[in-house]
Amino acid sequence: MTNVPARRSPVAARRAGYVIAAALTSGLWYVVNVRPGWAALSFLTGEATQVIALFNVSLVVSFVANALYLAYDPPWFRSLGDLVTTSVGLAVLVRIWRVFPFAFTGSFDWALLVRIVLAVAAVGSVIGIVVNVVTLLRQAAHPGTAGRRAS
Repeated sequence: MTNVPARRSPVAARRAGYVIAAALTSGLWYVVNVRPGWAALSFLTGEATQVIALFNVSLVVSFVANALYLAYDPPWFRSLGDLVTTSVGLAVLVRIWRVFPFAFTGSFDWALLVRIVLAVAAVGSVIGIVVNVVTLLRQAAHPGTAGRRAS
């Protein structure tokens, strides 16, 4: 196996992505908290208030991470930021699972589908956390190879 430089997107493309991600995060915060607000969704119950605060924390963490990436985005820093944002996202998923602030009507079992989606998202988050921890450990052990991968 040889080490070859990892292919990263050009700086301008990465920065554009960070700006878009921050803008989408801000827009989602506005839609959930201001207009129309989470209460406008008929399938959410009053228990959603037990989830909204942590959900908002995850939006703030994501916004801050993307703002920081605009100024500084070496691979190890991105891994650290992704580790933090994914961990907070997993906490939100766990809270949603426990509270389950949904009330569905109709003959289709939407509750089961939502539980499956939450479980898949949680497993994906755990995998993402493990990948970012391993990436950080590899970069700490071999700082001169940050941004490289084996092929």
